[in-house]
Amino acid sequence: MWVNGIRMTVVPLVVSLIISTLASESRPPAIGKLSARAITLFVVMLACVSTLGALLAPPVMDGLSVDPASAASLRSAAAATKQPELPGFASWLVGLVPANPVRAAADGAMLPVIVFAVLFALALARAPESVRSPATGFFRAVADTMLVIVQWVLALAPIGVFALVVSLATQVGASVAGAVAYYIVAHSGLLLLVVLLLYVVVRTAGKISFARFARAALPAQVVAITSRSSLAALPAMIDGAKRGLGIPEDIASFALPFGVSLLRLNTCMSWIVGGLFIGKLYGVPLGATEIITIAAAGVPMSFSVPGIPSGGLFVLAPLFMAVGLPIEGIGILIALDAIPDMFKTLVNVTGQLTATTVLARTDSSSRPVAYQPSSPAAPSIPHPHNQPLPD
Repeated sequence: MWVNGIRMTVVPLVVSLIISTLASESRPPAIGKLSARAITLFVVMLACVSTLGALLAPPVMDGLSVDPASAASLRSAAAATKQPELPGFASWLVGLVPANPVRAAADGAMLPVIVFAVLFALALARAPESVRSPATGFFRAVADTMLVIVQWVLALAPIGVFALVVSLATQVGASVAGAVAYYIVAHSGLLLLVVLLLYVVVRTAGKISFARFARAALPAQVVAITSRSSLAALPAMIDGAKRGLGIPEDIASFALPFGVSLLRLNTCMSWIVGGLFIGKLYGVPLGATEIITIAAAGVPMSFSVPGIPSGGLFVLAPLFMAVGLPIEGIGILIALDAIPDMFKTLVNVTGQLTATTVLARTDSSSRPVAYQPSSPAAPSIPHPHNQPLPD
């Protein structure tokens, strides 16, 4: 029931978030161009991390070993989970445009649902204000309401996780302890590698020194690790971008909230590592085709991840089914996500600051990024009484 509760929130949450985000009020032409450039940059960054995950995660996770008898027991327990065959490329390409979006939603085909939602949002954005404004408000209300339901599901997580972990422990026994430790260390280490590579991107593409970027990003990174929320770190990110990096206010005030809404840079890496871990536990091997499927699907699907702790795992169910992994494995990943999610949020926040720095450097209409420190000390975390930030 708890796993079904997770799956229940996926389609309405994803559709409402996409439509309410893309069909929001009209922006000036310059902001429209900045949005297009930002989305292009987001896709490039996600594709790079996805490729890195597809190359590094399999050999790293090959070091994980689980007792074959325990894996066979888990596989039999998940025998009821259907494992649909992956379609050929031509069928997959045609299926991106759903003949019946309601049927696609009912079948859990998330990529066609996302395509429909994006097309609907773009069309709604061109509708008259009298039509667009109430429709956007409706979908925003649906998104906010679904996030409340997600919080209810998370509140029941101790019960659901307890049931899943007890079942796992009785079937796997003590052999799972080493596997869990290996997964957490390997997952966190690969995410930390992504963070370090982002510093290189800032140095080469953003023309910002390592030390300067580290000072500006540190307050937001501290908030991100402790709160596991990019949204909570947004005020510190804007403060660090403007005061520590000298990014113009019009770019920082738009690009960072835009990035917090859309850019989940950890998603592709985390989904590949999580899929390989669950495959090991349940004795379901993932070959190159399945890994490429997760890596490729992770790029577009990451834009629909809700900005809550472990949010990426709430939209993972259809992809697990597509590659033949049991849905019950998502509950196990949620149970073990407290530590990896800190590093996930760290990757997201650092990636959002990196993207904004690169956008500011390559924006022909903005001033060159100049260092304008407010004091010799590192930027401080903004106080809670700051004015609310725009969506």
